Amino acid sequence: MSNLRFEVVAEAFKKKPLDVAAPSERPSEFFAKNVFTRAKMYKYLQRDVYDKMIDVIDNGATLDRSIADAVAKGMKQWADEQGVTHYTHWFQPLTEGTAEKHDAFIEHDGKGGMIEEFSGKLLVQQEPDASSFPSGGIRATFEARGYSAWDPTSPVFIIDDTLCIPTIFISYTGESLDYKAPLKRALHAVDEAATAVAKLFDPEVRKVISNLGWEQEYFLVDEGLYSARPDLMLTGRTLMGHDSAKNQQMDDHYFGIIPERVQAFMKDLEVQALELGIPCKTRHNEVAPNQFELAPIFEETNLAVDHNMLFMALLKKVARKHGFRALLHEKPFDGINGSGKHQNWSLATDTGVLLHAPGKTPKQNLRFVTFIVETLMAVYRHNGLLKASIMSATNAHRLGANEAPPAIISSFLGKQVSELLDHIEKADKDDLFSVEDKQKMELDIPEIPELLIDNTDRNRTSPFAFTGNRFEFRAPGSECNCASAMIALNAAMAEALTLFKQRVDSLVEAGSDLTNAIIDVLREDIRTSKPIQFEGNGYSEEWVKEATRRGLDVETSCPLIFDRYLDEASVEMFERMNVMTRKELRARNEVKWETYTKKIQIEARVLGDLAMNHIIPVATHYQTRLAKNVSSMREILPQEDAVSLCARNFKIIREIGERTQNIERLVEELVGARKKANRLECERDKAIAYHDTVAPKLDEIRYHIDKLELTVADELWTLPKYRELLFIR
Repeated sequence: MSNLRFEVVAEAFKKKPLDVAAPSERPSEFFAKNVFTRAKMYKYLQRDVYDKMIDVIDNGATLDRSIADAVAKGMKQWADEQGVTHYTHWFQPLTEGTAEKHDAFIEHDGKGGMIEEFSGKLLVQQEPDASSFPSGGIRATFEARGYSAWDPTSPVFIIDDTLCIPTIFISYTGESLDYKAPLKRALHAVDEAATAVAKLFDPEVRKVISNLGWEQEYFLVDEGLYSARPDLMLTGRTLMGHDSAKNQQMDDHYFGIIPERVQAFMKDLEVQALELGIPCKTRHNEVAPNQFELAPIFEETNLAVDHNMLFMALLKKVARKHGFRALLHEKPFDGINGSGKHQNWSLATDTGVLLHAPGKTPKQNLRFVTFIVETLMAVYRHNGLLKASIMSATNAHRLGANEAPPAIISSFLGKQVSELLDHIEKADKDDLFSVEDKQKMELDIPEIPELLIDNTDRNRTSPFAFTGNRFEFRAPGSECNCASAMIALNAAMAEALTLFKQRVDSLVEAGSDLTNAIIDVLREDIRTSKPIQFEGNGYSEEWVKEATRRGLDVETSCPLIFDRYLDEASVEMFERMNVMTRKELRARNEVKWETYTKKIQIEARVLGDLAMNHIIPVATHYQTRLAKNVSSMREILPQEDAVSLCARNFKIIREIGERTQNIERLVEELVGARKKANRLECERDKAIAYHDTVAPKLDEIRYHIDKLELTVADELWTLPKYRELLFIR
């Protein structure tokens, strides 16, 4: 058989894992080897310069540009010793990826030669061309000027021969054109608001830090098979493909033995990630075949976001080295689990974790309840916005099935915490707080020690679940920038805490005792936020009806969900917390609508091309072969015998004809719907048209193609099938 599919499948079977040399040191010894850490700052910077830098990083002091030259000199000395020749400002534009422009450490020496130089001016600020990055109309194409500015709180690192400097990215007129700038503003807002509330319980608190622990899920596909699937190459997902007879129904892949090739890849990936300061902790097989997960230790949110963006780029790079392609699309394969990026969020002071329970004193338990309840208030007030923050054309395929949470934001607290809040709402003030520590469970197996049972269970369908000292936001997709959800969540939390403090202060000024004032406000907020609490099955139809009755956002259209960014409540919250202006929010929505349209447009073009130039020719070729068989049988057999013996072939010939006819008709309708939508000038209207009239055609065309895959002879089918894509090692 000359079919390219069989050749690439055979080649995939032959592949052996690469030999990956293990570092001679322990991970702790080479961790952050390629990062300009505090220890390296201390070594390469003057003491007074080092002290000022630490003040900026730890205390949010304003960066003194007068020390920039000294910092740049120390950085360059370290970089030179690592063989670095270039530097770049590394930023996160509104493309969901990262951007970098490399410059060499060279300048004219004034004598006809060159010198290697790196000044504080080049470290602190650069002027990359802003015209080609998405701006949502903030900048016209001919208005090219934009600025990248160093973020000293995220350490500089080395990739290959380049010194990478994390930066924000803003327009010439000052609006943010990236994810980092509004994220840092949101983190500053939640620090101020949470610190003010934390001081009600402990006057010694100086700052509050938002922490994030992301869990990155991804698929691996053999590179040869990937290259033989144009839909995977161009859209990140399979636009067609019938279910494999065996996929994930046996649950035998989850936490199973990691395949040898994958183990070698993971080892290489983790070493390189650790050298870049990414604290890799957990790796395992995920539920779907060829699906895996890596999770690091919790970090400060700004740094965690940078590390996730860096990790995704590293993941793709290392995968290719090992003969794989890493798929970060939220739903690359139909009928099995998609990939998420669970974001575990918490708040911590310089004295402890605010969401940790139980406390040693009633005051600590009251603090715990306060931050739990105000988190619920933030999520309740802005549940539609939080959904918009994680929504995309790709994540829309994943939500609502195969363990992914539904497209309705609710919060699961677990029995103990839910009962505690009910108790606070109704009980006397003198008998309020008792949060049980971990219970003990004894097993009737003498060799097994007693287990400590957490004070919450897990709900796999809850988008925002309390899992003991943190909330797990399960709705974000694997391809997203973590900053999107963290901007919305931290800004909403800052608003909730600010309003809480104002109301408590008002009651105290009116003569109430502080503790009573806090309890009175909490009771009101517990009642107000009850609609966001849900402990049941998020997949049920009953929940959709109930959520509607509760006033929660149940919209499922991606373009319409983006409207939540422009709700007056959202705009007011972002502006009050000094995170984003109305102008910036409008511009970002323009980018979101345009991005949605382009992704569906690309999928439509790819599927139309594959349907007409791959699928139909293969199907009609098989149809012709069957027709020749029928004709030959009629020549050598009596008519009655020929009809009887060729009945199956007659049926297949007819089915192929009907399905190819349907595909041709649907492709024509798809092209027509696309052309009609493209004539719309408003990006929102265009995105809605693509959602309502173009995207449904993709599913209709796929249905007929997947049926043909089961019908056409296997040896003729040119595209690798699910059974090959998902089970090659």
